[in-house]
Amino acid sequence: MRRGLQVAVAVLALVPILTGLNDVLLGPTMIPGGGEVTPSVDGTFRFNGLFWLATGVIALWMVPRIEWVTTPFRLLFGLIFVGGLVRLLSVAVTGWPHPVFIGAMLMELIGMPLLILVQARVARRAAERGSPERAPIGTSGARSGG
Repeated sequence: MRRGLQVAVAVLALVPILTGLNDVLLGPTMIPGGGEVTPSVDGTFRFNGLFWLATGVIALWMVPRIEWVTTPFRLLFGLIFVGGLVRLLSVAVTGWPHPVFIGAMLMELIGMPLLILVQARVARRAAERGSPERAPIGTSGARSGG
């Protein structure tokens, strides 16, 4: 289960890394269903792209220590879940986006909670086998960092 989670997170991390780079370097004109935007929207879009890129880098950082980063894992993937809720807000305000973004929203709303549950199970198994100084980050135990 640990290896499967690592592979899933590593593959999923490529999405924000690649799309974040695209957002920063090429701007919003490359998004499906996109068009011309004002300079303010362009700048904001590129700025947010950097944070999306960072999301992928942080997710990759977690891969080798997947069972010991419970709190950061929950924060990161929980925020991505909340991003899916924000997309739902956008649907309510402006209507349905391009199908690519509907797929992204479904991944955020369904996939992220599932990943959090799997990581919790992997962390629990590791804690049962490990020593107190290797307790998962975000649980009681001597380990304080990742």
